[in-house]
Amino acid sequence: MVIVMNEIKLPRINCETVCKEIGDFIIETVKKTKSTGCIVGLSGGVDSSTTAALIKSAFDRHNANDDDTLELVGYILPSSINKMEDAKDAQILVEMLGIRFEIHSIEKPVEAFKLTNPEAFEKDYHKGNLISRVRANVLSTKAATEKKSLAGTGNKDEDYGIGYYTLFGDGAVHFSPIAGLSKRLVREMALFLEVDEAIVHRVPTAGLEPGQSDFKDLGYDYDVVELVTEGLEQGFALEQLAIHDQVAPLVKRQIENYRSIYGNPRLDSVEGVVEDIDRRHQQALNKVKIVHPPTPKITLNYD
Repeated sequence: MVIVMNEIKLPRINCETVCKEIGDFIIETVKKTKSTGCIVGLSGGVDSSTTAALIKSAFDRHNANDDDTLELVGYILPSSINKMEDAKDAQILVEMLGIRFEIHSIEKPVEAFKLTNPEAFEKDYHKGNLISRVRANVLSTKAATEKKSLAGTGNKDEDYGIGYYTLFGDGAVHFSPIAGLSKRLVREMALFLEVDEAIVHRVPTAGLEPGQSDFKDLGYDYDVVELVTEGLEQGFALEQLAIHDQVAPLVKRQIENYRSIYGNPRLDSVEGVVEDIDRRHQQALNKVKIVHPPTPKITLNYD
């Protein structure tokens, strides 16, 4: 049964306004720490690409009016699990932005952990988190040796919505420029910044396990995460969200889509999906208490 009830409001943004707000936040944060610029890890996905484009836009604006120039450096750090296309997409981005970049395989550093953590190689899940932490170690060390700030690339749905990141891995950053933007709004901002459309519409993946995609892991996509978490923020109960006319039809379509691609769905009911998102959301809030990098204040319009 689907019930028509009060609308779950989703935020809109003026990309030009929010681009400047995030840019001001980036410059203020970097200048406050006396950094020489930013380091960003590039996966070829829309989140890291948009983060890099926002930083470059901010630095260009700053450098045009200040002798103390700031530099953005991109690091592409593939493992054997990553597709070659990922690195190629990341290279397309750095060439478009015109920034310095380096490519380093992290396969040997990851394999070295067999000496101390052989148990982590028994399951793809633990090995994937290990890969994320190794990558974070490389990036944070590069940031330290170059006297730069490490920019996070997590969006609102991942970081705040369901905590879909590795603690002390891709969550180990100095600040989070796009933490206020849902995946939907990240894509909107990416198009505004003229990021290649192939990157904008790529299937989201953490790239930490063979054949992994976020949809395959979760059983639903980020449009559902945004709807449910916004609904929770706006006072809807779980029972209401499970029968809401904005939520239920979308989730049902995604369950059938999952079934057509992977067979038996990971979650086979609207109630199950809503409860899973709520469970993950509570875990995300606990993660935030452990590590909470600063985030920018941006203008979200709900009218």
